[in-house]
Amino acid sequence: MFYHLFEYLDKTFDLPGAGVFQYISFRAGMALIFSLFITMISGGRIIRLLRRKQVGEMVRNLGLEGQLNKQGTPTMGGLIIIAGIIIPSLFFARLDNIYVILMIVSTIWLGFIGFADDYIKVFRKDKKGLHGKFKILGQITLGILIGTTLYFHEGVVIREKGPASLAFETTSEILGMDTPAEQTTAFTLESVKSTKTTIPFFKNNEFDYAVLLKFTGKNYQKWAFLVFIPIVILIITAVSNGANMTDGLDGLATGTSAIIGVALGVLAYVSGNTVFANYLNIMYIPMTGELVIFIAAFVGACIGFLWYNSYPAQVFMGDTGSLSLGGIIAVFAIVIRKELMIPIICGIFLIENLSVIMQVGWFKYTRKRFGEGRRIFRMAPLHHHYQMKGMHEAKIVQRFFIVGIILAVFAVITLKLR
Repeated sequence: MFYHLFEYLDKTFDLPGAGVFQYISFRAGMALIFSLFITMISGGRIIRLLRRKQVGEMVRNLGLEGQLNKQGTPTMGGLIIIAGIIIPSLFFARLDNIYVILMIVSTIWLGFIGFADDYIKVFRKDKKGLHGKFKILGQITLGILIGTTLYFHEGVVIREKGPASLAFETTSEILGMDTPAEQTTAFTLESVKSTKTTIPFFKNNEFDYAVLLKFTGKNYQKWAFLVFIPIVILIITAVSNGANMTDGLDGLATGTSAIIGVALGVLAYVSGNTVFANYLNIMYIPMTGELVIFIAAFVGACIGFLWYNSYPAQVFMGDTGSLSLGGIIAVFAIVIRKELMIPIICGIFLIENLSVIMQVGWFKYTRKRFGEGRRIFRMAPLHHHYQMKGMHEAKIVQRFFIVGIILAVFAVITLKLR
């Protein structure tokens, strides 16, 4: 909104200082600050409102230390996070950018699903919340929407190096600006529709989903959507549920998401910048630099919410927040074509999910084989295993953060590992 306003003022009235809104770095910084302001200032008021409405968490007694003390803590705090993401994005991002539109739609969509789940739990006193099939249906629908748009929209392209050695390219595109500036030289790049994505440790770090249909004949590429869209659905469903599974300790899901957001922001910036993309020899995706503004708001919202959600938590995000955070991370990674790096970037989510799958699978297998169910962990998800071992909740969260930072850094440096 502000970008379009100041662009008009700059062109029409030559307003001093208006040109600064051309720079992604400036608008990303403003989005981060504004997001922090919204979440930290409005957070206290929203928490007091939730308390007055008696929107409290219903806690099951699992025998964990300090667990019952959380009974009645306000939930549905994910509304704070969503506000901290959406409002700065509307103010500082370009609203004619297809990628920004997809991120805003995804945030609202999954936020609504999570809100419906929390509403049923809190106001209808149904601990099960929204039926699982409706959650999955909502995630699948979003996956179809995202996958179809990315595959068929004309503006969704990548650029590959052409045969010529040098050509003219605008500095605005090189520096991540949004309006044409003076001309400079850069390698020739050709815009193409493609289902290529980034995959670590492979030649050129690229993989084309269309290759999976090569057995169908020489026109296999036109059927690539039959593979691409189901993969998008799978990733969105898995990561959003993974974030939901991680939200079991004060600040764990919030802080982990902020760390992941920073890593994704770095990847989005270098992927949308011709200089860095050329230097790192990675896929260049035009217009994805604008997503840095969105992810800056995302990180700011997570950090601002962590102010109230850190141990001991004054508010929980509920499914309103956890489903949104996971879905945003998944869609963002897909949009910048880094979704196959999710097992590294979102390693904490993956470990938490795997611990549940392993626990349930082993219990069922041993009960069938030996007549008695056995467990791998003392309790799943994994963070509860450490709680059962007597480790303090805050210490578990801090150590998970450390692991998350290591994974985020490793994910970024994989861009140069082939």
